[in-house]
Amino acid sequence: MGQFKSYKILTVGLVFLVLVLCFMMPWPEPMIHWLPQPSTVPEYVSESIDWDSLPQELPNLTSLLYWPPTGEDRDDFLASTSPRTSTYCLKGPAHTTFTLGSNLEAILVARDHRGRAKVHGGDLFRAQLLGPELRAGVPGEVKDLKNGTYLLSFPLLWAGRAQVQVRLIHSSEAVRVLQRVWREKRATVDFRGYFRGTDGPLETVICNVDPQSTGAKGPTCQYKDVVSGESWFCAQPSTLPCNALVGHSSGSYLKVTTSHDEALLAGNVTDQKLPSGVPPILVLPATQGNMSNMGQKLTKLVYSVLRLEPRASNIIALKPVDLHVTYQVGPLMAVETTRGTVLHWRAHSWPLRSLRTPVASLHSVARELHGLAGGPYTVVVLGIGAHFTTFPPSIFARRLVGIRAAVKALLDHEPSTLVIIKLANTGYKSVYGSDWLTLQVNRLLRAAFVGLRVAFVDAWEMTSTLNVPDNIHPRKLIVRNEVELFLSFICST
Repeated sequence: MGQFKSYKILTVGLVFLVLVLCFMMPWPEPMIHWLPQPSTVPEYVSESIDWDSLPQELPNLTSLLYWPPTGEDRDDFLASTSPRTSTYCLKGPAHTTFTLGSNLEAILVARDHRGRAKVHGGDLFRAQLLGPELRAGVPGEVKDLKNGTYLLSFPLLWAGRAQVQVRLIHSSEAVRVLQRVWREKRATVDFRGYFRGTDGPLETVICNVDPQSTGAKGPTCQYKDVVSGESWFCAQPSTLPCNALVGHSSGSYLKVTTSHDEALLAGNVTDQKLPSGVPPILVLPATQGNMSNMGQKLTKLVYSVLRLEPRASNIIALKPVDLHVTYQVGPLMAVETTRGTVLHWRAHSWPLRSLRTPVASLHSVARELHGLAGGPYTVVVLGIGAHFTTFPPSIFARRLVGIRAAVKALLDHEPSTLVIIKLANTGYKSVYGSDWLTLQVNRLLRAAFVGLRVAFVDAWEMTSTLNVPDNIHPRKLIVRNEVELFLSFICST
């Protein structure tokens, strides 16, 4: 790393990070008119989730979230794709030596639990090329040929030994369950809203992203963020007014699956390694004649390689400041006084899964961006997505429309501001949060910022590269690699 300039850092989102390493500037005081204003909504009013009603920034979600056909609904578990009988082998003549900079290709045949080849696609496979001697790894591309076979392709980015590994994350039948739940159910979780009167009585009700998901049999209270337009709903308390809402917390996971669905998503068929079908290979150094071509091929690929030993780098030592708040929500702050570095972090607003926290502590991402001056010493990092897999995709799409508008406004008046989007990483494998759902969220994230001058930290690729267990909260190795890539955008060489 080269010189590390002084900046100021703010983080919001689930993680919305604003790194501003600069001179310490006064932070704007909260403005009361930014708080969501409550109103009573009749029980029959609902937020439309019609795909065609979304703003033009995300014009065609149906196309954007396309997935190959997964076949017909059947109750026969044994007809679903099996990680134990599915096979893969090298494409073309079998050989075990390759040249650095070339590609390795393999053909995967999906089979059911009876060993019969599948005739349709839609499975979610993950392929990796691992270098055990160098402790390196790179993700492979999996192309669904829609007939039960898949083309695997791996760039050969290091000289030495390498081994292909393939996992079945979800069968096509399990993907169909996730599709049905994500598109048809309004919510798979709920939340709690805490209301307090002037004389002390407390009422707890169910809250959610739309009136129906609150379970209210009567009117609901609507809270609309005046900056982003985002809405939140709570069942109206029996004795207290809507403006008596003072607290928020996670609620319950809702029952949305049948016993057959649960068998398709069970651990014994989810995220399971396929029997090895490609022998270990040896990648030879490139010859002098093709060095230039190899350099061109590696220029956009080499960043994909991760190693288990993190590289040494000059990462600043931030010291946390205790602001005596709910840790999951923030705001949190850390400082490094010798360089004048300040980090501010805040979680996104509703629908935030958290311990009980004051409503006043919930700030939308758009609200936080609205309060930023921006400039050459300001870096904004947005990390959102994980808490939106429990709702229809249109809920997240609407949220992104407001965030995109706020990012565009910030860049319009301060083009020197650096905005970085952290994509969601691999992790959960359930109906409430699955890698298949995360893939769709990442597609929306990328599409939402097309045409804007933003950078991406591809946490999905990082966490699907190495032979380490998935974790929704990645290990230190992954976090360090994310930080190093992040710093590469802001550190001078």
